[in-house]
Amino acid sequence: MNIGIDKIGFYTPHLYVDMNELAVSRDIDPGKFTIGIGQEKMAVPPVTQDSVTLAANAALEILDDADKEQIDFVIFGTETGVDSSKSAAVYVHELLGINPNARAIEVKQACYGATAAIQMAKGHIALNPESKVLVLGSDIARYGLNSSGEATQGAGAVALTISANPGILALEEKSAYMTADVMDFWRPVYSDKAFVDGKLSNEQYIEFFAKVWKQYKDKSGFDLKDFEAITFHLPYTKMGKKALKPVLADAPENVQERLKANYQVSTNYNRNVGNIYTGSLYLSLISLLEQKEDLERGSRIGLFSYGSGAVGEFFSGILQPNYRDYLKTESHRNMFALRKKVTVPEYEAIFEETLPTDGSTVKLDIEMDPAKICLAGITENMRQYVNKSK
Repeated sequence: MNIGIDKIGFYTPHLYVDMNELAVSRDIDPGKFTIGIGQEKMAVPPVTQDSVTLAANAALEILDDADKEQIDFVIFGTETGVDSSKSAAVYVHELLGINPNARAIEVKQACYGATAAIQMAKGHIALNPESKVLVLGSDIARYGLNSSGEATQGAGAVALTISANPGILALEEKSAYMTADVMDFWRPVYSDKAFVDGKLSNEQYIEFFAKVWKQYKDKSGFDLKDFEAITFHLPYTKMGKKALKPVLADAPENVQERLKANYQVSTNYNRNVGNIYTGSLYLSLISLLEQKEDLERGSRIGLFSYGSGAVGEFFSGILQPNYRDYLKTESHRNMFALRKKVTVPEYEAIFEETLPTDGSTVKLDIEMDPAKICLAGITENMRQYVNKSK
């Protein structure tokens, strides 16, 4: 029985800041942002969007009534959850009207969370082949204004349904993974901003990829020539390129050129959204599938997931015969086209507009946010969500 990704979609806020303008305002050569790390635009989330609403908006795009009835497990991967007890999945479950006879949980391991959710979902479908699992990867990356990590911020969510006989990508059985206690990136419970050792994180990412790739080759018998493309977790779009370059050396030239070209296509969406943590690998997959129009059915796609702290995994999937019928290419094109550029001062003001942490009641103006699902405020320490489409 084939198990894998049946549907996939994403959502990013309607606001962005231009990286050239951000660089100039920070007295930095714009090339360091646009070429050095490979970022052109950075999504800016208004206060009416959090990890719950981003995920719910992403899922709203792909789910129909039949999906909502078949889904009996919602798994939400995030490192920017909104509650230390109640899972973000429960909020999404209610906002979307999913079958009440379902499990709903939140999982966490930095940017690896959504991959852990997918692997968990595969096991569930193997035991319950008539059901579907909704997997969500949603985050808002915050490092602080004028911080060293500011240029690698972003916001967005990816939603996937995992099922038997999937429409898009059948996931193969073999995968390779590893864990090591590394302090390359972390966010203590008392902080709304992350801490990062950038040099160490880059080194660990590259090292993890080399190790799990070797392990995967030994397990599967596959080599680079067997892949049409390899997609990566992308905290910034040059990161995957740095990890891929060393392993390409022994591949035939035509294989090297194919993988490098397809890697570049896979970064298109990420370079215009920024880092979305748990969803970034799957945003790069969406970019590849929607932007590379001549990807053939039966192609093998590799996926490298990395979550600081650290856990890494390499796995693969086979493109299904009619996978293009399940994509939301036009919808995503329109979403990008309708975004609004904000100035750097406007971005800074939006960044500083945060929710109260003392239990204060607050009502937010959701009419300024075109998203269908928004955070409307806080009452008695409870977040108030609104689905405008209901």
